[in-house]
Amino acid sequence: MWTVLWFRPATMSTLLFSLLLLLSTLCRLGQSMSREEKLKLRNQVVEMFDHAYSNYMDHAYPADELMPLTCRGRVRGLEPSRGDVDDALGMFSLTLIDTLDTLVLLNKTAEFEAAVRRVLKDVRLDNDVVVSVFETNIRVLGGLLGGHSMAVMLKDAGHYMQWYQDELLHMAKDLGLRLLPAFNTSSGLPYPRVNLKHGVRGPESRTGTETDTCTACAGTIILEFAALSRFTGDPVFEVHARRALNFLWEKRQRNSNLVGTTINIHSGEWVRRDSGVGAGIDSYYEYLLKAYILLGDDLFLQRFNIHYASIMKYISQPPLLLDVHIHKPLLPARTWMDSLLAFFPGLQVLKGDIRPAIETHEMLYQVTKKHNFLPEAFTTDFRVHWAQHPLRPEFAESTYFLYKATKDPYYLEVGRTVLDNLNRFARVPCGFAAMKDVRTGSHEDRMDSFFLAEMFKYLFLLFAEEEELPFNVEDYIFTTEAHLLPLSLSLSTAPRAPSPPANSTVQAASLPHLSASVKSLWSEEELDDSNFDWTCPNTRLLFPDPAFPRNFRDPIRSAVDKSCPRPAVHREPGMGRPPLRAQDFMANNPDHLELLRRMGVSLIHLKDGRVQLVQHATQAVSAVAAEDGMRFMQEMMELSSQQQKEQLPPRAVQIISHPFFGRVVLTAGPAQFGTDLSKSITGVRGFVTVAEPYSGCVELSNAAFVQGRIALLQRGQCMFAEKARHIMKAGAIGGIVIDDNEGSSSDTAPLFQMAGDGRNTDDVTLPLLFLFYKEGNILLEALKEYREVEVLLSDKARDRASIFKGKPLPGILLESSGEVQEEDQTSPTSSATLDRSHVSTVELDESDPELAPDNEEVTPEEDVGPAIKRNPEPEEEPAVDKDSNSKSVKAMMADWREDLEAFQQMEKDEL
Repeated sequence: MWTVLWFRPATMSTLLFSLLLLLSTLCRLGQSMSREEKLKLRNQVVEMFDHAYSNYMDHAYPADELMPLTCRGRVRGLEPSRGDVDDALGMFSLTLIDTLDTLVLLNKTAEFEAAVRRVLKDVRLDNDVVVSVFETNIRVLGGLLGGHSMAVMLKDAGHYMQWYQDELLHMAKDLGLRLLPAFNTSSGLPYPRVNLKHGVRGPESRTGTETDTCTACAGTIILEFAALSRFTGDPVFEVHARRALNFLWEKRQRNSNLVGTTINIHSGEWVRRDSGVGAGIDSYYEYLLKAYILLGDDLFLQRFNIHYASIMKYISQPPLLLDVHIHKPLLPARTWMDSLLAFFPGLQVLKGDIRPAIETHEMLYQVTKKHNFLPEAFTTDFRVHWAQHPLRPEFAESTYFLYKATKDPYYLEVGRTVLDNLNRFARVPCGFAAMKDVRTGSHEDRMDSFFLAEMFKYLFLLFAEEEELPFNVEDYIFTTEAHLLPLSLSLSTAPRAPSPPANSTVQAASLPHLSASVKSLWSEEELDDSNFDWTCPNTRLLFPDPAFPRNFRDPIRSAVDKSCPRPAVHREPGMGRPPLRAQDFMANNPDHLELLRRMGVSLIHLKDGRVQLVQHATQAVSAVAAEDGMRFMQEMMELSSQQQKEQLPPRAVQIISHPFFGRVVLTAGPAQFGTDLSKSITGVRGFVTVAEPYSGCVELSNAAFVQGRIALLQRGQCMFAEKARHIMKAGAIGGIVIDDNEGSSSDTAPLFQMAGDGRNTDDVTLPLLFLFYKEGNILLEALKEYREVEVLLSDKARDRASIFKGKPLPGILLESSGEVQEEDQTSPTSSATLDRSHVSTVELDESDPELAPDNEEVTPEEDVGPAIKRNPEPEEEPAVDKDSNSKSVKAMMADWREDLEAFQQMEKDEL
């Protein structure tokens, strides 16, 4: 039992906390899911896969990915750059290759055979394009090897693929040779990028100048490269993957046995010394254990167990997984968690450590239920830190492995929740769209290949019976991209050679065939049995009583939704001084610090002036002192909450008229005055019309047309409150202010709150929202093209079925939404509380006091035009289209900027 609390000693105005009340409760044993219900859910998974796959093939192929909002393919170089995200794209039909073995698992054998023929006919690997070594390895090389494994299995069964002669394997070797030049470093760690045609370090390669790579990028090679060596009999791939792993192992911090997030590929110095199990490191740990499973080399298990012991000692604070510094592992490195760590409970199942897996998974599930999806990053008190969700599959992965281990039907219900949320919030006519903001339900024009490669595999396996699978999955290991590699590779006679000398280089054109004689890579003294926990991977039933895991889950559920009642405190007699109260606490008072110690609360001063309070109830001097400490932490939270100013979350503008029907959601900024949409169950619904004059700074000349409608206004020339009063006088039911700064977008500029004019604004009783230029132009172009455009202004996007409740759904909506529930569906707002404390703001420009960050009081002055300090990264600034007014709605939507990749921000996130 522990609690983390952050605050500044002077004002106590900055607070991040996590309160976990581990109170055991008795729960009724859950009912098993019927076979018919599982079959229905399994068929729903297949239908959803068909919707995503067929739309990719119909609208995007041979492009790498589908853009589901604009129903077209994403071709690198023809779309605005998304930075490192685009390094996964190599003009090699990424999504099709990534999906090959998924087709077989879902019993789509004929489609698989056709897909293999397409890959062999259409895909080229000699493209002059710079790609990520990591992404290309796990997605493309892994996809080719997984497809080869499936093709061989089907051919041996004697029904399909009888024509197959290892063509996918030949392509895989070709790709492996194209990746090998990246390993031309003195350390053996690969360059992060390689040119598929020209390799690295040549003037035409446009790569080879990088100095840093992430630990996962260098340490997530061994499964694919070793499989390629075992399949082909050429050891060079496995040798270089092992060499990279050896170097990372040698560079671990020897006291903590942890690795950092980013390393210099030449010197081996840690560039980023924060350590966790999420982004930047995650699959390094995964591949150590899975390499042992696939290859049978005890060294991988030894290394994994040493790392795992340190993870459980320093990083794991069940149910949380918190980053630390490798040199000072007791010092937290950040106060939030990223969604990629959701794979870790599944890895713990393979390890056989089930209890912490159940605890962490339950925390992730409660966060998912709170926000509909797992945010890209969330704080230790389960609020949104980064609001994106690119349809990541890691949570579904852990759900499947926990169900395999426990056979607890609870995890089938978790899978049902995942399915329902994908269909309700991410499904669009041309596939499934990533979430731009889980708080508002707005979308990105993005459907990554891993959605087809992983999500549907794990969900199908979760609901399918063993006899419904086309092969025994126990004979395969899943890569980090969920590609299937046969365990029989461990019996391969392919030679395993020692690592090449440290100063060796690899040329793509002529690679030496290494000797078949094998020398041990490790001395006898390194194989110390005392370092081994001989725990074998386990996918069998561990708990015959499904109620057992519930004892771990229930307290976590109560902590996340804050429904756990606080027990009455009965103080023991003779305990001396009364407990310390939060309002009396002073961080520089020695007596107060001693009282904290007795309550199990420790205090850490951070570099930025904050103080971190951490409670470990087990370190309190008594049970009563531990309860005092818990009450102190709760009082501190309440005290700080009272001192903080209320912040407003972003709002949603949802286009609900034909042909959108609620599928397009625009992220909008709120106003500090007028109707509070978070308190409206239905939101404000109406047709839009452009105010005349467009500025809305004088009495409207088209009041007859504005009456009963939502007015569109241009920013500038007067205060926001003045605009609101003019459209309200004209009879409008709401207003949308559109930025006049050409090219601005919520993708690149943080949202802000529209402040009042310094006077009392209680007379403004309609909602007013703000859209940046690009989002606003989507609305304007829709109005130009369709004349009558109806929108819904609300705190977050509504489920389409609830929007049209009581009315027949349009035929086009019925066709694309799958099965419609007969019973009424609840609006998303009833099941998820919005994060009210993490609203992005912009710096206040002195010439524009109307843009007030977080309700800060301002002095009213005239709004004289655009004055937002956007401060984006220069290379990420989108090109401004001077002729945007002539674009169609689809073209405007296609021009949306994608979110900056969330994990680029990690590079800048410091204490």
